[in-house]
Amino acid sequence: RASDIAVHYCVFDVLHLDGEDVTARPLRERKSLLRDALEWSDLIRFTSHRDRDGPALLEDACARGWEGLIAKRASSPYRSTRSRDWLKLKCVARQELVIGGFTDPKGARQGFGALLVGYHGDDRLLYAGRVGTGFDPATLHRLRSRLSGIERSNSPLAGAPGGRDVHWVTPKAVCEVGITEWTAAGRLAHPRCLGRRHAHDPGAPRRE
Repeated sequence: RASDIAVHYCVFDVLHLDGEDVTARPLRERKSLLRDALEWSDLIRFTSHRDRDGPALLEDACARGWEGLIAKRASSPYRSTRSRDWLKLKCVARQELVIGGFTDPKGARQGFGALLVGYHGDDRLLYAGRVGTGFDPATLHRLRSRLSGIERSNSPLAGAPGGRDVHWVTPKAVCEVGITEWTAAGRLAHPRCLGRRHAHDPGAPRRE
């Protein structure tokens, strides 16, 4: 159906041209072939290669709300597998959140599986999601010991799903989480714990 959102097709590489496999050629040469092969318009756009100012370009991308940038080695051939010649540079937003629970560890994991976190809104704590990465073994054990001392029987997070493996805690601890974005449902996308905030007020974190 019709939409008010402008759509553009951005082309950044070519693998075959006029019956020739060009994957072994350097990226810069492939992009040159691509630029000359098509007629470009506002709808079909050529993605140019930038040689400098990477940090400034990433900062601008994040300010625009993009997920991030792809950095590619200009001299590299095309590879269909993972390579250090292509790096994904993610935009990561930081958000302080209150810890309202945790899950039991699974497999070889020790301490806990994930933190259940939330933020203040509408005069209550709203569930934001689970954070299961960003912890080293020492942090898993230290934080589990701290949280076990403030366990409670009911959830302090509105909208949080329960389960046999979930333990609720009194919302006294705050952690800082890196995320790519908030989902439409008000949940964290690709969260990663950046550390616990020892001196911060658990009554302060709100969605940023």
